[in-house]
Amino acid sequence: MAEPIFHCSLLTDWQAAQAAGEYTISTRGRTLAQEGFIHASYAGQVDGVRRRFYADVTEPMVLLRIDPDRLGVPVVPERPPGVDELFPHIYGPVPVTAVVAVTELDPM
Repeated sequence: MAEPIFHCSLLTDWQAAQAAGEYTISTRGRTLAQEGFIHASYAGQVDGVRRRFYADVTEPMVLLRIDPDRLGVPVVPERPPGVDELFPHIYGPVPVTAVVAVTELDPM
């Protein structure tokens, strides 16, 4: 089994994905179609991502735990410009069946 990857999501975006059967939000305010991939993190990166990109979010959020083996699309570890670590980028929609756990996130 591949190492799980994680994605921070607004609760409303996750609920919409459940109705549609797939998740297509790349990152806060951007879709898969706009960005070309879905941003994700390894377990040790989640807190830093939340602090950098979601600290001011006031609406409910969840953390999606994704099994890469269930995706059916490439997951490519890539280094964003100006960053010294690799992040998993998901090159396609995430089927809701690939999300193996959903955890409510407390406000920061």
